[in-house]
Amino acid sequence: MVIAFMHFDPIRALYWSAVINGVTAVPIMLIMMLMACSRRVMGEFAVKGILSWGGWLATLALAIAAVGACVPG
Repeated sequence: MVIAFMHFDPIRALYWSAVINGVTAVPIMLIMMLMACSRRVMGEFAVKGILSWGGWLATLALAIAAVGACVPG
């Protein structure tokens, strides 16, 4: 009921919450990839090969998308 009386644009709020989610996901994914590829952390279950390349490619794509979402224009 309070939101109905506020001058609040829910679409803009959804957009900015998605931007914040994308920006905060980049460092989390970076740390996860570093840990997943580390033999010291994961032991014999460390990620390697095509799965490692795919993870780093996804991390790079997410970082590019986050930068693109934050650039005005």
